Amino acid sequence: MTLSTLFNHNEFIERHIGPCETEKAEMLAYVGAGSFEDLVAQTVPANIRFNRTLDLPPAQREADALADLKAVASKNVVNKSFIGLGYYPVLTPGVILRNVLENPGWYTAYTPYQAEIAQGRLEALLNFQQMIIDLTGLEIANASLLDEATAAAEAMAMARRVSKSKSEQFFVDSRVLPQTLDVMKTRAEYFGFELVLGHPEEAGNGDYFGALFQYPGESGELLDLTPYIAAVKAKGALAIVAADVMALVALKSPGEMGADVAVGNTQRFGVPMGFGGPHAAYFAFKDEMKRSAPGRIIGVSVDAKGKTALRMALQTREQHIRREKANSNICTSQVLLANIAGMYAVYHGAEGVKRIAARIHRLAAIFAHAVKAAGGKLVFDRFYDTVQVDLGADAAKVYAAALAAGINLRDAGNGVLGVAFHEAASEADLAQLIEIFTGKPADVAALDAAAADAIPAGLKRESAILSHPVFNTHHSEHEMLRYLKKLENRDLAMNHSMISLGSCTMKLNATSEMIPITWPEFANMHPFAPRDQAAGYLEMIEALQQQLLAITGFDAISMQPNSGAQGEYAGILAIRRFHASRGEAHRNVCLIPQSAHGTNPATAQMLGMQVVVVKTDENGNVDMADLRAKAEQHAANLGALMITYPSTHGVFEEGIKEICEIVHAAGGQVYMDGANMNAQVGLTRPADIGADVLHMNLHKTFCIPHGGGGPGMGPIGMKSHLAPFMANHVVSEVPGAVAGQSAVAAAPFGSASILPISFMYIRMMGAEGMKHATEMALLNANYLMKNLSAHYPVLYTGRNGRVAHECIIDLRPLKAASGITEVDVAKRLMDYGFHAPTMSFPVAGTLMIEPTESESKAELDHFIAAMVAIRQEIDKVQNGVWPLNNNPLVNAPHSKADIAAEWTRPYSRDEAFFPLPYVLDNKFWPSVNRIDDVYGDRNLVCSCPSVEEYE
Repeated sequence: MTLSTLFNHNEFIERHIGPCETEKAEMLAYVGAGSFEDLVAQTVPANIRFNRTLDLPPAQREADALADLKAVASKNVVNKSFIGLGYYPVLTPGVILRNVLENPGWYTAYTPYQAEIAQGRLEALLNFQQMIIDLTGLEIANASLLDEATAAAEAMAMARRVSKSKSEQFFVDSRVLPQTLDVMKTRAEYFGFELVLGHPEEAGNGDYFGALFQYPGESGELLDLTPYIAAVKAKGALAIVAADVMALVALKSPGEMGADVAVGNTQRFGVPMGFGGPHAAYFAFKDEMKRSAPGRIIGVSVDAKGKTALRMALQTREQHIRREKANSNICTSQVLLANIAGMYAVYHGAEGVKRIAARIHRLAAIFAHAVKAAGGKLVFDRFYDTVQVDLGADAAKVYAAALAAGINLRDAGNGVLGVAFHEAASEADLAQLIEIFTGKPADVAALDAAAADAIPAGLKRESAILSHPVFNTHHSEHEMLRYLKKLENRDLAMNHSMISLGSCTMKLNATSEMIPITWPEFANMHPFAPRDQAAGYLEMIEALQQQLLAITGFDAISMQPNSGAQGEYAGILAIRRFHASRGEAHRNVCLIPQSAHGTNPATAQMLGMQVVVVKTDENGNVDMADLRAKAEQHAANLGALMITYPSTHGVFEEGIKEICEIVHAAGGQVYMDGANMNAQVGLTRPADIGADVLHMNLHKTFCIPHGGGGPGMGPIGMKSHLAPFMANHVVSEVPGAVAGQSAVAAAPFGSASILPISFMYIRMMGAEGMKHATEMALLNANYLMKNLSAHYPVLYTGRNGRVAHECIIDLRPLKAASGITEVDVAKRLMDYGFHAPTMSFPVAGTLMIEPTESESKAELDHFIAAMVAIRQEIDKVQNGVWPLNNNPLVNAPHSKADIAAEWTRPYSRDEAFFPLPYVLDNKFWPSVNRIDDVYGDRNLVCSCPSVEEYE
């Protein structure tokens, strides 16, 4: 063997792909394909096949890719950051860093729709909600949103839904964070709202449907907002406060000031800055708004035995059910980051976070006192953590001196510099800053003795926070470690078994891909740091962009959207801006197939488009006659078609090129939803097919983990004519973007710190590896489909009887014959150690199964065995062996408590708990029985119950 062979540069491909070469051959033979080329020819229409090698670097070994990325990361200069503006250095507790952020038991789980096997994560999210309720003084909080800017925009939209005012004007505090205003401008334009900026005291002067106040202001200024809130509410408007989460530990809460809604970022609670994200935004509100609020809400319910159990409440508000009538297009949140923030509060407790918050303010107060004592001029005397100093002509010199000392300050313009103190700041940092600003060495102890607090007495928090036992129990590392492990054990994640969710692409999140996100060079960078300090970040992002462009065939890419739903929004936004630039702003009709994911119509509605549904035929494809008729009918106003490819039904539609041509001929643009890109990479390219814009779910196809319901990234690829209309950023411009285009997310590159995951994946796979991953995704799906088709009807296949990367099995005939539902099958799969496939989407009464390329043949065979065994159980019910109201399916899942209980059921304990031999070897125990969804919605409780209620 040659030395090159011994180094095996393809080693990661072999780690990422589940089946070995022998198993691949067996599986190909089983499905009736002579080779992968044969399988692809039978599955993917010839007229869209790429038939070339992707323009990607060759595959790298894991160690080599990590070393190369480390060299890129080392080009970042991580100064001490005192910039503020919503982003601050933190001290992530090591026990949380290692056991949550770096733990696949927490980051590989899926959104907790199957609540019985997500009780640990749901409890962590309930802790997060309780923390936010305490800090904001409001009645309900959701389980996080994407970032503070989009949370503020969502609050504005909710205010319009809730307010009785006839006005279309919305007041915005002129002291708002600039990135928040930037995003709000984008949203307001297509909602038809007029933003009116002014000082808070002006908020009561106009007729507005809502008002947003910043607390503290972006300059650090502290104001008591109580009279301004009262003034806008007196006129029927909603009062929204965007509040710093750490400041709320020390300050009077928004609720106590009369606010209806509070939003903000929880990044300061232990989540690294990461060049802008991911971070969990919070969204708290009054109880009467709960059915109008966006995002997920975790609620308390009971299981079949009356035991306290948690679930996602009020799901009928969400886009997957309400579609264009939904409150928002949000399809994910920031669960992993919300869990970290919540655990930060659990670990430190009330006294701990109060000490941290007080220390931050004390540092700021001492610094301000020192500057004033030296004759300096403060812009504001009342502040929490941010001190602005008016230096006039000396500002440039002081700023340069700080840079030379490795410190980043905020240049606020007009000779004003801002210094934002934070948890990671030390006494030495304080002394250094004082010397830089005053030119004199600092006696910190003497200054501490002389400096007064800068928080007015009336704004100091007096109400209790974090009083629930969960925040007062786990303060030793032993207790915290065991609490985290206890919750982890209640969740089924991908470190236990396959999660075969169709359209969600639960791929391997390889450790070598994950390692770089906690490197200090990536984790500790402020998003608004001087760009020359972020050379490594920019090089990595540019390289990833080029990789994605090669894969998709587009001309330009925007990395800003920080979720798939945001990618949809950014893509349709670019289309709307494009039409307007040509004097065709009236093109507001959006064609959407009836099978589309609910985010599609919800996104179109958010951008002021009229949704027109296109029928699908009996084979699940777009009804071409209906498409032609509606494209012709709406030709004068046709703006876009939103389509998923392969189709939402899991098939490569042969008419996709013609579909694009029909839309283009009628003057529309084609938006392709990237949910199913895992079936395209290396085999087809969306731009070549005819798409004008595509969002890419990096948390699907490109291996960023789902995080239990977030984070995600949804960058968009665009043809050259749409590129000028991508999102830019008001604070830190996006390379290649056109000046003046407003933002869709708070940070210029979205959740930049998780981009190394996708970069590493593509680098370690190379061109051939990426293509082979797609081929294996097709093989695994068709292997599952053929095995299951002998026991369940498969709803849709292509011309040659093939499916793409997922298949839909139809349970409706079985339900009609036996009374057993798709829900029963989903819950019973938990007893077999599996998370259910996607249930009742895109067709009610079905399961959509997507195995991905990374699952081994053994794991696929375990899942097949489980589904076959469940089919046999359904037969027993249908044949009267087991009664319909008392059998393993309707009683599923069977919890740990059941095994010790008196057993009077018509089936054995072994049949309930260990239905197949492999289950005994790797048993997952649901911690609760089936949860009562109706009870949870009728008796909505979204805060932590007492500890005793869990016992």
